[in-house]
Amino acid sequence: MRSACRAARYAGKRLGFVPTMGALHEGHLSLVRAARAACAIVTASIFVNPTQFGPNEDLAKYPRSFERDCELLEREGVELLFAPAVGEMYPTADGSAGPMQDQNLADRACPELAEGSVRPTQNTWVTVEGLSDRLDGRSRPGHFRGVATVVAKLFHAVEPDAAFFGQKDAAQVAVIRRMVRDLNLAVKIVVCPIVREADGLAMSSRNAYLDAEQRRRALVLHRSLLRVQELAGAGERDVAKLRVEGREVIAGESSVRLDYFEIVDPDTLEPVADVAGGELVAVAAFVGTMRLIDNILLASG
Repeated sequence: MRSACRAARYAGKRLGFVPTMGALHEGHLSLVRAARAACAIVTASIFVNPTQFGPNEDLAKYPRSFERDCELLEREGVELLFAPAVGEMYPTADGSAGPMQDQNLADRACPELAEGSVRPTQNTWVTVEGLSDRLDGRSRPGHFRGVATVVAKLFHAVEPDAAFFGQKDAAQVAVIRRMVRDLNLAVKIVVCPIVREADGLAMSSRNAYLDAEQRRRALVLHRSLLRVQELAGAGERDVAKLRVEGREVIAGESSVRLDYFEIVDPDTLEPVADVAGGELVAVAAFVGTMRLIDNILLASG
């Protein structure tokens, strides 16, 4: 992968990179199209990263559709696909890489990981202090350590000029931006808008696990954000009041369990007291067993 990407850059071609965990949907493909518009060569990765899942999280249940994903990427004109095995990304204790089979529906290289019973071990991690324990990091300890580590590994493998991420994962974006800045990585982070279904539900690979009633209930996440957006647009500046309003919308859907509803600075993820414009309004909630996230950025000025 590194050799192929370097060959493209030596030819003077700008290289765009879209990292994914597979189970692709229109949101992922919008990132590919943004990369295509900005770069001569587009590469993508498919890797279900076990280190960003907690011990009781849904690694085994995370959707995998490798063959379909490959077809979608090929249709979008992606030139290079990086689909490493778990053993390649996380070498064994003796330094060997382990089996090199292509990753597929159940991580053929390490099927025990697909079952969620074992996590790889390593001694070197990338931890973005401060940001990593906010929003999703507070709810999912160790999550952003796994994210930052695997993204750093992917950047080293691909060495892209630009990498494309979705605004839906706003906390992840903040962590990666800070990592890139602090480690002086030579990659531009490009953030693309959230892609939504016609009814407003933010596209997510996890949506596939919602039944019809759960999917209807899941719309409350977007409604809560729109309520805050409406009030802020009408002149409300008190973040405490806006946060209460958003949480009350969620509370109106009794079968949806709120994880967090916060209004924060989009770069630091720290809470703000008053709305000045540009704040991140972020929500996470459980619909059934599925944890969904969504967010908006309040209008500036």
